[in-house]
Amino acid sequence: MMNQLSIANQSVTLPNGVSLAYYDSLDANKPVVVLLHGYCGSSAYWEQVVASLGEEARIIALDLRGHGRSSDQTGTEETNAMELYADDLAAMLDQLKITNACVLGHSLGGYIALAFAERYSERLSAFGLVHSTSLPDGDAAKENRDNAVAAIKKDGVASFVEGLVPKLYSPDNKLAMAEQVERSIAIGKGTSSAGAIGAAKGMKVRPDRTEVLKQTALPLLLLAGEQDQIIPAERTFIVEGSHVTQVKLADAGHMGMIEQPEAFSEAVLGFIKKLG
Repeated sequence: MMNQLSIANQSVTLPNGVSLAYYDSLDANKPVVVLLHGYCGSSAYWEQVVASLGEEARIIALDLRGHGRSSDQTGTEETNAMELYADDLAAMLDQLKITNACVLGHSLGGYIALAFAERYSERLSAFGLVHSTSLPDGDAAKENRDNAVAAIKKDGVASFVEGLVPKLYSPDNKLAMAEQVERSIAIGKGTSSAGAIGAAKGMKVRPDRTEVLKQTALPLLLLAGEQDQIIPAERTFIVEGSHVTQVKLADAGHMGMIEQPEAFSEAVLGFIKKLG
């Protein structure tokens, strides 16, 4: 598994023509938990935690369109709105005959989970943001999206992810976990140019979805890294309530499932078990 850029063991072709690859623990007797990876990632981001999470749930971890082993929609550089990915997920769940799931999204995946919660709340048993936020991009972040698109067009995805990925780890872990950083870079290089550009453009224009968090009565997991320099914890912990579980991982940046897999699994398992 460690030398693969995706852990997908299944695939499905959606009515829109997109082929989605995904990992499925294939345990039909357990509640379904869908894991959505971050930007320039793949299902392999979850490889250290799927076995432990699979003790309590049927785990489905997909490669978003243009990432991992999933196809691009057209191979062009169109904007991939968060709603587009949410519709992909809904269509995939239709094909798998899954009517109800808990959706947990990392970073970009969290933006998609929010769009899914807005459009398909009746299909959720719970959802969560992992190193993610309901807030939109500010002006500086939007400029960074434009810079990302320009860099990918000029020098390609490989060069871009070599600069991006080390920033996702905490300063200490970036040095101490050199092997994991290189692994994440290798995974990122599997992203297509159209996939990376489309996602960057889509993240830039995503709306503020804080009201989705405020209005939901569903169980909600908000997980942040104590040393996350991409999305600080205060941008994740936006709501509180009896239905909200907040977890801050010590010694973790933006990649808690890799930087602190045991603590990450413990937190998510605790949340899943409460779903009944």
